[in-house]
Amino acid sequence: MPFNHNDHYHPLLLGLLPPGPGTALDVGCGTGRFARRLAAAGMTVDALDASGPMIEKAEALGSPGPGKIAYRHADVTTESLPEGHYDFISCIASLHHVPFETVTALRRALAPGGVLAVLGLGSPSAAVDWGMWVTAAPVNVLARLVVAAGERLNGGTDFVPKPPVRDETPSMTKIRRESARLLPGSTVRTLLFWRYLLTYREPGGFTRSDTTAG
Repeated sequence: MPFNHNDHYHPLLLGLLPPGPGTALDVGCGTGRFARRLAAAGMTVDALDASGPMIEKAEALGSPGPGKIAYRHADVTTESLPEGHYDFISCIASLHHVPFETVTALRRALAPGGVLAVLGLGSPSAAVDWGMWVTAAPVNVLARLVVAAGERLNGGTDFVPKPPVRDETPSMTKIRRESARLLPGSTVRTLLFWRYLLTYREPGGFTRSDTTAG
């Protein structure tokens, strides 16, 4: 069934974009769906994925503009990222495929005022995690049924390659502890559909509220 938990949160992530067109890095871009949404918002995007077939599919789909997208078949753990460069870095269901310490390299790549947004997978630890994710089960079934019905009415969906899947995920306790240690000032929020949102803003620069004040 076609309902995608990660795609559901794209609007939430887009709401974290700093002001201005700027530059973005999308880590684990897959077929480039979120990278294209960043480009549509005016961002110039570097989109990385360790899967060659995924990058091939993404390149075939290109960019909707006005922003440009450079797709690269690359492993973020070995890629040399420019320091202080990106205004926005996204990791959508990709951080659990690499050591969590990778966030330190991503932090160094942020420009002053830049935002790191991780939509991740974790194993529940606290009551809030269990409560949110138990609640997600019936909502998930309903969402899948609604989206599947819509897709059938529109002729179904095209086949896309599947990315490598890793079943092991860190505990939410570890995610919160390591986030506080490696990204001081970051926040971790439990979401529906078995996801969490880690947000970190590099000190300096401007925020949206700065541009609208006065």
